[in-house]
Amino acid sequence: MLKKIFWLGHSTVRIDTDPVIYIDPWKLKKPKRAGLVLISHSHYDHLSSEDVRKVAGPGTVILAPEDCLGDLPAGARAVKPGDRVELPGIVVEAVPSYNTNKTFHPRASGWVGFVITAEGRRIYYPGDTDVIPEMDTIRADIVIIPVGGTYTMTAAEAADAVNRMKPVVAVPIHYGDIVGSLADAKKFKEYCKVAVEIKRVTD
Repeated sequence: MLKKIFWLGHSTVRIDTDPVIYIDPWKLKKPKRAGLVLISHSHYDHLSSEDVRKVAGPGTVILAPEDCLGDLPAGARAVKPGDRVELPGIVVEAVPSYNTNKTFHPRASGWVGFVITAEGRRIYYPGDTDVIPEMDTIRADIVIIPVGGTYTMTAAEAADAVNRMKPVVAVPIHYGDIVGSLADAKKFKEYCKVAVEIKRVTD
């Protein structure tokens, strides 16, 4: 499954399952047709209506918080923390995502991360968040986690979260554009007690 997960820069992830899944598509260079698009929150670097339209077509399922729907194609569905959506071969759970020591992502906004079950694996994409108590209840094989700091967890904080969740492998993202650098990803790997794969940006 890890070989089917592609980091496209910043917080954009593509998962080449059937159907193809995009999470927070932004600045796409070589878009592929998606069967499922997941949007974590309404900030411009996560909700890009232009990029969503590049990958969405008839039948594409789009899930996003309520405040995102006005910028998305007709038929996009609202999700909030605690929601569960079952699709052919895929289950999506929306989970809380918020800051605890900064104000960029308030809990009251109802923004989300996602736990995706596909091909027998659970993949956790936390969204723009700090380490939050809800993470203690999340079980995932693969955790794709922000490490850039400023708006989200620092590398050390992200490593603490991963060490508590104990996935099989973790993938650092949310660096290299706007905030954070490869040094943050390397620091995250150093602090982690689980396997870490630092992925190259894929077009």
